[in-house]
Amino acid sequence: MSIAVVGSVNMDVVARVPRIPGPGETLLATGSSRGGGGKGANQVVGAARAGGADAAFIGAVGDDPDGRQLRAWLEADGIDVSGLATAAEPSGVALISVDDDAENAIVVVAGANGALTSLNDAQRGIVAAADTVAAQLEVPVELVEAAADARGDGALFVLNAAPSEPLTSPDVAERVLDKVDVLIVNEHELLDIAGVADQSEAVDLLAARVPALVVTLGAVGSIIALGPERAQVPAFPVTPVDTTGAGDTFCGVFAAHLGRGPLDLDALVAAARAGAAASAIAVTRPGAQPAVPTAAEVAALLASP
Repeated sequence: MSIAVVGSVNMDVVARVPRIPGPGETLLATGSSRGGGGKGANQVVGAARAGGADAAFIGAVGDDPDGRQLRAWLEADGIDVSGLATAAEPSGVALISVDDDAENAIVVVAGANGALTSLNDAQRGIVAAADTVAAQLEVPVELVEAAADARGDGALFVLNAAPSEPLTSPDVAERVLDKVDVLIVNEHELLDIAGVADQSEAVDLLAARVPALVVTLGAVGSIIALGPERAQVPAFPVTPVDTTGAGDTFCGVFAAHLGRGPLDLDALVAAARAGAAASAIAVTRPGAQPAVPTAAEVAALLASP
């Protein structure tokens, strides 16, 4: 099983705080850390580490210490970074506050993540060789479309529509959703893209536009929609420490476990259960990429009573 993830990579700068500060308020942090982040990079680490896939990453970093460190961290997980470009812009940075209830507030400076709008020949070859291609919307939409167009015959294109803002434009949504095999959204992104306020109606609307839909609902679990078929996948109950990157972990592991089509409800549910197990473990640890579990840990949780 091979997967190519096209997306963002950031240096996460995390401050632990008693609570998320309000406007104009200054709080003293109880600790700080730096680690690998960005939706794309988090997902490829999830795919490689917890999903057990041969993984490649396509994105961009700056020619700076953060960029070199981010590249080295991905390489340490055995991820092919030959498609990770070096841009003139500085590497992306995410400024994250995590409170005592494990909630977070995040400000992202995109930097080099906005520099890549198309694939070169080498990157196109990486995408074409993958069984599954995954992307998010923290990079230009043009790059997402290029990745979908470059995938090989029979390969699945999985889009995590986060952030959802680009797909709130009908023109962009029509252009992008036509290329999607599996769309993954959270409950807020679901409503944004569907343009309605009712969750059930939104699921029906989006399920009619894409072959398969996954709606993540945090501690509630996820909803799988395949045409008219529906399934509910429960979450694994845990006490969270840090929810940063939990959704990305789910997406990366889900995509890696899905493999090459055809799509059916059993395969989608099994992949979602693996993603749920991985994200449950991840939220019990601090950080985004540092918190991603191994495939053995995920298997153990899936096998537990």
